[in-house]
Amino acid sequence: MITYEGLTDQLLGIVVAKENPDLETKKEQLVLDGAKYKQKLAETETQILTVLQNSKDILGDASAIEILSAASALSSEIEKKQEIAKVVEEEIDESRLSYKPIALRTAGLFFTVQDMCAIDPMYQYSLPFFTNLFVNAI
Repeated sequence: MITYEGLTDQLLGIVVAKENPDLETKKEQLVLDGAKYKQKLAETETQILTVLQNSKDILGDASAIEILSAASALSSEIEKKQEIAKVVEEEIDESRLSYKPIALRTAGLFFTVQDMCAIDPMYQYSLPFFTNLFVNAI
C-alpha cells in the first residue's frame, strides 16, 4: 500500500507533467544529473584509493599525481554543477508548490475511496485505476 506522502508526491508529478511539462522535465533531468554526478564522484574516489594503494612513492609517481589532480578538478567541477542544480531545483520546487493543494486533495480522495470497500467489496479500486482516472480528469 502506498503512503499518503508518497501518493501526494506521485500525484504532484502527474499534475505538473500535465500542466507544465517543461518544469517536470527539468526536475527529472536534475535528479538524473545528480545521480550521474554521485556516480562519477564514487568512481573518482575508487580510482584515488586504487592509486594510493598501489603506489609506493606517491610523490615520485607522475601518473599518480596526474590522476589525483584530474580527480581534484573533476570534484570541483561537479561541486559547482551541484550548487547550480540546487538553486534551479529550489526554483522548480517553488513553482511546483502551486500545484500541491491539488495533489493533497486527490491523495485524500484516493484514501477515502479506498475505505469504501469496507462498505461493499464492489468499491475496490486499484491505484493504477485511480491514477488513470485522475489523469483523464485533468
